[in-house]
Amino acid sequence: KQNSFALKCASVKLLGDREFIMEAVKHNAKALKYASEKLRDDREFVLKLLKQNGWALKYASNKMRVDREVVMEAVKKCGLALQFASEKLRGDREIVLDAVEQNGWALKYASEKLRGEREFISEAAKQDGNALEYASEKLRGDREIVMEAVRQKGAALEYASEKLQDDREIVIEAVKQNGWALEYASEKL
Repeated sequence: KQNSFALKCASVKLLGDREFIMEAVKHNAKALKYASEKLRDDREFVLKLLKQNGWALKYASNKMRVDREVVMEAVKKCGLALQFASEKLRGDREIVLDAVEQNGWALKYASEKLRGEREFISEAAKQDGNALEYASEKLRGDREIVMEAVRQKGAALEYASEKLQDDREIVIEAVKQNGWALEYASEKL
């Protein structure tokens, strides 16, 4: 059940069996890798799988990775599945926000354009302060955005600009949320 590698030895018939692959993916998303091309390209089937395991997007066909609804389903279940979406969809605000809401680290896979948009980063930081790590350098120096981020996750202070790591009010907010955030404060304080 846990070892998807065993599927390499499965018959062509089994690898094309919807029920068999559905069960295998429940235990390991990589099982989809060994499914027939027909199943990996079957929109209805892939959508059903992604409701169980969003990471399975990695093994879906390229056609599925450019499908907005399919990618949306994947990132709602597993934010980091954003990395397997088409470049265009990694620039889709709604998809990226859903991914970040599920896992703040997903912002790493968002388009550069989105990571440089103040309003977008502000929303993302409210959902997960760690989003600050993948914001543009300019936005890591934006006092309001950094304040939102450290209020949500104190340790996000690590990703703030040096100037803001030296800002007493921001450091106090970060430490209120997480005492360990003091580690990222400027030594001047």
